[in-house]
Amino acid sequence: MALSSHATTTATAAAAAVGTFPQSTRSSSRRLPASSVSPRPPPPPRSLRLDHAAAPSLSAAATVPAPEGLLAAAIEHLEREPASVAADEAPLAALSPRELQLVLVYFAQEGRDAYCALEVFDWLRRANRVDGETMELMAAIACGWIERLVGAGGDVADVAALLGEMDCVGLRPGFSLVEKAVALYWDRGERELAVEFVRDVLRRGGLGAAAGGEHSSANGDGERGGPVGYLAWKMMMDGDYRNAVKLVIEFKETGLKPEVYSYLIGLTALVKEQKEFSKALRRLNSSVKDGSISKLDAESMHSIEKYQSDLLSDGVLLSNWAVQEGSSEVLGLVHERLLSLYTCAGCGLEAEHQLWEMKLLGREPDTQLYDVVLAICASQGEAAAVRRLLAGVESTSAGRRKKSMSWLLRGYVKGGFILDASETLIQMLDMGLFPDYLDRAAVLTALRRNIQESGSLESYLKLCKRLSETDLIGPCIVYLYVRKFKLWMAHML
Repeated sequence: MALSSHATTTATAAAAAVGTFPQSTRSSSRRLPASSVSPRPPPPPRSLRLDHAAAPSLSAAATVPAPEGLLAAAIEHLEREPASVAADEAPLAALSPRELQLVLVYFAQEGRDAYCALEVFDWLRRANRVDGETMELMAAIACGWIERLVGAGGDVADVAALLGEMDCVGLRPGFSLVEKAVALYWDRGERELAVEFVRDVLRRGGLGAAAGGEHSSANGDGERGGPVGYLAWKMMMDGDYRNAVKLVIEFKETGLKPEVYSYLIGLTALVKEQKEFSKALRRLNSSVKDGSISKLDAESMHSIEKYQSDLLSDGVLLSNWAVQEGSSEVLGLVHERLLSLYTCAGCGLEAEHQLWEMKLLGREPDTQLYDVVLAICASQGEAAAVRRLLAGVESTSAGRRKKSMSWLLRGYVKGGFILDASETLIQMLDMGLFPDYLDRAAVLTALRRNIQESGSLESYLKLCKRLSETDLIGPCIVYLYVRKFKLWMAHML
């Protein structure tokens, strides 16, 4: 939401007008933190969502007329008697909306009593005289204060205290000032200060609307919400998935109260970390298989298993907190992320359980998720789970049935259950489905290896005959060498 042209003009006009305003050394009873610098009037940002401001055109100030005596008198009175802001008969009551905006900008300048601007805004709110332009202007001023404190290396407690004052006077800009401060710290590379700032905000019990902004609601679109969730999101976007999870858990276990949405952010980071971990394991196993690296020792295997166990344990921990503290709307998001986590980790039964949980909540999972979980359960020899997942396949379309049965077949092949894979292939043919060439070739190749190990031809011949009947393979000759008798046997199919 960009600042309106009128609010921008008001801000620029103040720069030209302040020279005629009387100055006084007196100030209100409230003070800026000692380590801070009195904020100058910030230029209105291009957008209230942006992390930096664009300076307005100073040439516009020349076209704005100088303030009249009533405005100058009101400001002089406020400088002499800051407490009069809270009085019902305050001199502000006689000013126009545009003049009131000039008062805000005047007191927000460097060298002025910045907290007097907050008191003026508080009076405007109580008098029901805060319109959209005034709210935008005050939000721009607040952003400038935050930028100056962070840029000057001010203590994080001072920044949090300033945000607390803004919340007390009812500044509701429609976006999160806390998130703005976190982003400023983070983009400056001061990540430890960002963490400490969020910790200080939580110790203060949050800052009302300023702590959440418009993205504090839990939804499944990746939106960021709340100070902890936003900070974890920043870490996750930088690829630091594991530390994003640890951040949320640490805040919770130290007695602070992260927002519910931060648990969902943590679960999302866990899924991303699990994906990267699974990819690394596949590359590692491939390297061991081709002999480029030696076989892993027991200690290395234990470390891998422990890391995997820690990821799953953290997932259970975060999901339990989200379910305990969240609303019913959060449950579906939790099960959705757990399903992704268990699927990436190859935990078939756990993934199947999350599928049914989602269905019970009315969140129908994507059909491909069923197929992936079906393949995982097949690769692990979970016959009961396979039967449950196949229960509704026969009532679907032919294309859908072929996809599901193909995933089942591949799962059996990956898990080494070759006879089950052969039976699945024959079952597909009986259903009028034609398996892909690569699937047929994979099963036949595995059965040939099985002949060499067991000496049994029955399964191989049965499958070849069935494939020949459907014209999926041409005539073939099966050779078998009987070592005991030094005899070759041939059979035409």
